[in-house]
Amino acid sequence: MLRYLLTLSRPRFWLYTAGPVLVGVAYGAGTIGELLGIRPALLFAYFLLPANVYLYGINDRFDREIDAENPKKDESGKEARWRASPAVRAVVALSGLLGFVLFPLTPAVAWPYLAGFLVLATAYSAPPLRFKARPLVDSLSNGLYMLPGAAAYAALSGTHPPTAALVGGWLWTMGMHTYSAIPDIGPDRAAGIETTATWLGERRTYGYCLGCWTLAAVAFAALDPRLGALLSVYPLFIGATVAAEVPVERAYWWFPVVNGVVGMVLTMGGLWRFRGVLL
Repeated sequence: MLRYLLTLSRPRFWLYTAGPVLVGVAYGAGTIGELLGIRPALLFAYFLLPANVYLYGINDRFDREIDAENPKKDESGKEARWRASPAVRAVVALSGLLGFVLFPLTPAVAWPYLAGFLVLATAYSAPPLRFKARPLVDSLSNGLYMLPGAAAYAALSGTHPPTAALVGGWLWTMGMHTYSAIPDIGPDRAAGIETTATWLGERRTYGYCLGCWTLAAVAFAALDPRLGALLSVYPLFIGATVAAEVPVERAYWWFPVVNGVVGMVLTMGGLWRFRGVLL
């Protein structure tokens, strides 16, 4: 059961939710003490594991018919098909409810981002809204992945993140989500599911992702040209893999490494302002 729940939570993608928390803390903290406080630790802990159990548990629960034909869903591999048991349902529900514990532990300015994550994590997969089966809306709703970082920044700084960072982060997640949907075009079409990727087709979906990531780099460049240069890794990544004819099913699994390196550099950039104190 534990092995299944870990597989369900997609360990390779844990940093997609917990990584933005580190970035938000690095830029939102005003002192070393705030960096090492209980509030960032609790935010990181929740978005590392429980949030992913809930997010992907809801996803797998309502995708169980589709996943029966999806080759990515193999319990001997990186993802698993839904197990319809009371214990699994209880753990997924509890993982979602744990998110509400964060509200009394954070200032009110962080609440819209926490609430946004929980709402979108649910509505993305669950009916009646089921955003994931609505072209363009599925992409837009994946801004949920940057909301943990926005919540962490707001919780420590007491203010909302810069607008350019919110816009850039949202565009980044839109490109990331749509790119990850390319390997699912065949199974989704076979199941009658409409997504941005099935609507556009593989070639135009590459162009859509390229546009999202290019605009994300421009938004971050408005904050700092160095941030824009860092985010330009993503347009270069998609251009290089397409030019080299790397199968998307293979390049898809390189994404955690790319995101991990970019997130690390972003975090170190935020911590650099504390170098005098640390030294």
